[in-house]
This record gives sequence, C-alpha cells and structure tokens, in this order.
Amino acid sequence: MSKQIVSADGKPRCRWASAAPGFPGYQAYHDKEWGYPVLDDRRLFEKLCLEGFQSGLSWRTILAKRDNFRAAFAGFDFDKVARFGAREVKRLLADAGIVRHRGKIEAVINNAKRAREMVKAHGSLAAFIWRYEATQSGKPQTVSTTAESIALSKALKKLGWKFVGPTTVYAFMQAMGLVNDHADGCVFRAQAEKARKKFRRPR
Repeated sequence: MSKQIVSADGKPRCRWASAAPGFPGYQAYHDKEWGYPVLDDRRLFEKLCLEGFQSGLSWRTILAKRDNFRAAFAGFDFDKVARFGAREVKRLLADAGIVRHRGKIEAVINNAKRAREMVKAHGSLAAFIWRYEATQSGKPQTVSTTAESIALSKALKKLGWKFVGPTTVYAFMQAMGLVNDHADGCVFRAQAEKARKKFRRPR
C-alpha cells in the first residue's frame, strides 16, 4: 500500500495524515510539526512524555488531549514537573482530560528529574538527543526502530528514564525531525528536508 495519499485539498500527504477526517488538527500536525527539527528542550521533553503515554494507544487520541496534558503537567516545564509529589499524582489520576495511567504519570515525573540531570551534565536535552540523529536507509515509514533509536533508548534507560523503548523513541525521532520520514510522494517531505538542512545542530 502506498504511504501517501492525495488529500481533499489536492495535496499529496502521508497516508496517516488523513486517518482522522473529523479531527482537522491531525492534518495540521502533519503539515506544520511532524518531521521538522526541534531544538527546544521543553518541546523535546513534552514529545518524549506524550509518546510514552501513546504506548498502547493511537497518536490521534494523545494529540486530541495534548492541551489537557500541557495544563496538567505545567506546560511540560521539567523543572516544575520534577517537584511533583504524591498530591500531584493523585490530582493527575483524577484528571479525565488526560490518560490516567499511574505508571505513565509517574514516569513523566521521574523523567523530569532525569531531564534536569541531563541539562546539568550535557548543557541541554537537545545536545544529548541530537547525537543520535538517524541516517535513513530504505523507503520512509517502513521500520519502527533503527540502530539509532535502539541506541538512544538504551542510553536513556541507562540514565534512569522510563517508557522510552526503541519503538517509542523512533516515533519521537520521526516527529522531532531527527529523521525525515515523510513519504516519498508527500509534498511536505521537501519542506521538512529543507528545514533539516538549515537546522543548526547543537554541539
């Protein structure tokens, strides 16, 4: 099956971008966010957390709740989330606007603490994560893990991060532009690649 499809506006896109016709935010996410390189630590942390919440669910479900997640987790400011305790966990477990999974909620708090440690050790999350930029081989959207996602997953787990398996990490890498995995026929593949060429990698 082709990985791209012509949308109602006449533009060829990745097939998955048309998977939620009743949710226009899904296509906008594909067009404006997915696959474009990200340097901002808060956005990187947010995406890792949300990919962890997606485990066993669909990204459409998580994206629809993203604003609720942001409100619940202090805008994914990891300095603030790292200070969450039992009272905040209880509050989050009662929040119907997010995915109420204790293990995933506690993983975000744990990972916020690990993120603070990473910033102290490496200067930023971006400086650490972009060391694992993926090299694409083969056709886009044909693998769920790569050598780089496996390596980054292992590195994060060694540092104490949770819910960062290699499949979760590869989905994160696709979204944050560490690889351009837009379909060959997708009109936004060239735009993402142009952004990646202009992107100044952290040192």
